[in-house]
Amino acid sequence: MNPRLDLLQPYPFEKLRQLFAGISPPTEFTEIKLSIGEPQHATPAFIVAALTRHLGGLANYPTTQGSAPLREAIAAWIARRYGIPAPAAATQILPVNGSREALFAFAQTVVDGSRPGARVLCPNPFYQIYEGAALLAGATPHFINILHEHDFEMDLAAIDDDTWRHTQLLFVCSPGNPTGKVMALETWQLLFELSDRFGFVIASDECYSEIYFDETAKPLGGLEAARKLGRDDYKNLVMFSSLSKRSNVPGLRSGFVAGDARLIAKFLLYRTYHGSAMSPPVQAASTAAWNDEAHVIENRRLYVEKFQQVTPIVAEYLDTEVPDAGFYLWAQTPLQETTGRHLSDTEFARELHHQYNVTVLPGSFLAREAGGVNPGENYVRIALVASLDECLEAARRIAMYSRSL
Repeated sequence: MNPRLDLLQPYPFEKLRQLFAGISPPTEFTEIKLSIGEPQHATPAFIVAALTRHLGGLANYPTTQGSAPLREAIAAWIARRYGIPAPAAATQILPVNGSREALFAFAQTVVDGSRPGARVLCPNPFYQIYEGAALLAGATPHFINILHEHDFEMDLAAIDDDTWRHTQLLFVCSPGNPTGKVMALETWQLLFELSDRFGFVIASDECYSEIYFDETAKPLGGLEAARKLGRDDYKNLVMFSSLSKRSNVPGLRSGFVAGDARLIAKFLLYRTYHGSAMSPPVQAASTAAWNDEAHVIENRRLYVEKFQQVTPIVAEYLDTEVPDAGFYLWAQTPLQETTGRHLSDTEFARELHHQYNVTVLPGSFLAREAGGVNPGENYVRIALVASLDECLEAARRIAMYSRSL
């Protein structure tokens, strides 16, 4: 067995299962799960119809590169969404089976674990795939803390030149999971300058990019930032996107990577051996989804309604606010008058589940200790993915529990 498998930590939801072991929530409260970022809005009927119409494609082996219509639909969507020239569908776009597997596989492509001191940098808190990808590629993950006192921006100033010199890959997430922070153009400019100086690749996870709250202020994307800064070849930059959140099809497992043609070519070569081609029916349904925007606008409207009504109830007791984008509230646990300290995130989540049958995710499960702190400690991630009524009911229960502290 690969000994590096022993370096992998349990996934956050396994930790949550262990945290709740032996707990029996009161039966008078129906269960409300706000712990996992799984969209609960209905899948648009036209996507289901496109999938079923093309089931005949199951009789054919799909190509790893994906169909030309799908790659062209993705390229056209990028152009419309970000107001930039369409990437070359043949060389700068690659369909993938969801951003999760692509983020993991990409690290195996670009990281040379045989080089002494190989590093992969990622935000902290973070999506745990980044850490696992780094470890199994033979590198050491290095965490960049994201703290309230830095307005939830990555603390890039805390990274010394020696660490940058050993860095081969940097994961960024914008809008961020769990904070919802959108990276500014100035941050992108600094990252590009560092990439040019030290030679590392930037993997930009943008799976939450289509959930935002102002139609006139769309989140900035990595390719868009590169174009604004004159980097038309997207040197050392690849973005990752997905239909899961945008189109409410997490089970479709459909996304794409786009950017530096040199990196895309190497990734395509790797994936040819990896056996990860997207099935033809999924390609057809994905093409239909990327070509339609009306369902995405309606999806955003539902999230806007939930955040407008739920946030004030939660914010009365937990320090939180509507994020830049995404569907999470990143909420600090209540301050206890008796101790002068915030209630631990694990105790808050456990007792909320025990007393009120609401599930949220402890922030410490999404982070690692770095620089002497765990930046997720005393925070909980609340995923507003359920219906408006369920989210409102959960918010009321959170308020009742917080008042009892």
